[in-house]
Amino acid sequence: MTEELNFVLQARRDKLAQLIADGHEPFAYSFARTHTAAAALASIGEAAEGEAVAMAGRIVAWRSHGKTTFAHLGDSTGRMQLYFKKDEIGENLYALLSHLDMGDIIGVNGVLFRTRTGEVTVRAEKVQLLAKSLRPLPFGKEEEIDGEIVRHSGFSDPEQRYRQRYADLAVHSEVRALFFARSRMITAMRAFLDAREFLEVETPVLQPLYGGAAAKPFTTVHNALDMPLFLRIADELYLKRLVVGGFDRVYEIGHDFRNEGIDRTHNPEFTMLEFYQAYADYEEMMNTVEALLTAAATAVRNTTGLEAQVPELTPPFKRVEWVPALNSAAGADVMSLPHKDLVALANKVGVEKTSELSRPKLLDEIFQALVESKLIEPTFVKDYPLELSPLAKPKRGNPELTERFELFANGKEMANAFSELNDPLDQRRRFEAQAKLKAAGDQEASGVDEDYLRAMEYGMPPMGGVGIGIDRLFMYLTGSQNIRDVILFPTMRPE
Repeated sequence: MTEELNFVLQARRDKLAQLIADGHEPFAYSFARTHTAAAALASIGEAAEGEAVAMAGRIVAWRSHGKTTFAHLGDSTGRMQLYFKKDEIGENLYALLSHLDMGDIIGVNGVLFRTRTGEVTVRAEKVQLLAKSLRPLPFGKEEEIDGEIVRHSGFSDPEQRYRQRYADLAVHSEVRALFFARSRMITAMRAFLDAREFLEVETPVLQPLYGGAAAKPFTTVHNALDMPLFLRIADELYLKRLVVGGFDRVYEIGHDFRNEGIDRTHNPEFTMLEFYQAYADYEEMMNTVEALLTAAATAVRNTTGLEAQVPELTPPFKRVEWVPALNSAAGADVMSLPHKDLVALANKVGVEKTSELSRPKLLDEIFQALVESKLIEPTFVKDYPLELSPLAKPKRGNPELTERFELFANGKEMANAFSELNDPLDQRRRFEAQAKLKAAGDQEASGVDEDYLRAMEYGMPPMGGVGIGIDRLFMYLTGSQNIRDVILFPTMRPE
């Protein structure tokens, strides 16, 4: 295999040398393109002949027959057949074709027409090499089955596709469509929030203190200031500072970082949407999330090729309460269990390393095993225990619970929201409780953020806040089974 690959690579370099010797520039500066493949197809309509076009893209198919050559040009919008005839483009340009390979990027000028089989084609008048491909792309084979063209991938190893996403995108149009849909989904979510007068902002990625979630951070050092810094695990505390400052509705779509394991639903770097609305509570935010996710699903569904994959989201979503749901699944009053019985229950349901987990973490893991993993349809779980929610307001009428909800679908969390805590004295007590857990060895607990407490002391309006995992939401909407499928460049071990 290695010798064959070396031979192929050398053959392409030999062609490159010959191109240069013949006076061709193998790596162009620009090309005046007038049409994409889709635009060219649209322009000819049902006519037999069309207008002059200038198109650019990769050679994705090639058939030479002496003095005539057929090829297919692929670009971001589709494919277009090309027709080269030696008598029409001249001997010198036709000779150039013998030095071209699959994957080369070329520019073609010509007129659109239909072949006898009805396929729209460019009758080439000029051809220019724009970039010589020195490494063959793993194009698959094509065959005709029952009148349909079936393409077999030449690049099926998922590990290699994640590592070489550029090649994956180049040879798999369906992967390009997937990420196009992701972009359209995020655009729709922005439009939804903008229409409701939310202000998009940017907050620090490098932070002197991390907070807003329970997670182990990545740590770095700023040399000039000689101080440790953390990559943010959440945007929450800075966004809520902005609400104190007078921005009643704010949101941010950005990357967060958590120093955790990698599996089908976790990547250390991921995309989050967080938004906060002054004078709202968690009930109002539930309604907002339902409408927002419905808009996101519509945007994905409207992407060509993905229509059938996207589940129908019909508000209102199902709502269940955290404690009754867990007690029902466990067959016991879980919140009243002493620590040793809680550990025993965690071991029974498959929680790992229970001796290293704090009580809040044990409760969270047990809930994941018994309840969360069973929620397939979009479901709001509400009213979490106080000890699991250090930033949420106590529930009205039951201070042992908090006004918090999470949204689950297909057994995975997609959103987390609170009636946000705005009492600075209560917040200090909760921060101090977190600091004790951290001192006791809980690497996911946060400390006391004095600057955030100072901001609260100036007066923080009541507000509702929501965090939505963009990657997991997109996984759900497209039926993707691995988070790496929906992240362009996922974190990977070194080759």
